[in-house]
Amino acid sequence: MDPTRRIIGLAIAVHRALGPGLLESIYQDCLCWELTHACLPFRRQVPLPVIYNDLHLERAFYADIIVDETVVLEIKSIEHLLPVHEAQVLTYLRLSNCRIGLLMNFNCVTLKEGLRRFVM
Repeated sequence: MDPTRRIIGLAIAVHRALGPGLLESIYQDCLCWELTHACLPFRRQVPLPVIYNDLHLERAFYADIIVDETVVLEIKSIEHLLPVHEAQVLTYLRLSNCRIGLLMNFNCVTLKEGLRRFVM
């Protein structure tokens, strides 16, 4: 089964319960609670290193959530998703070696409007 289906279902449950308009951190906390109760392994605020020649920047970026070491979740609560947000997820995928990324904007009437899926 596609792991993103379960993750999206849990995110929709959070969005239905809380609605739009809260801080990203609230949605992130609640989604992590759902992931825990669904027995999906995840890490939060995962440092993503950047390596340039012999320069190692160990904490160049932080992924909001990485689920089961395969799916990067980037949580937003903003008016509109922009191309820079999509580029951010693609960068996180490259740096994390994960294959799938979900960009979720919880500040929409329905989460489906603010959801983007990326596959590398």
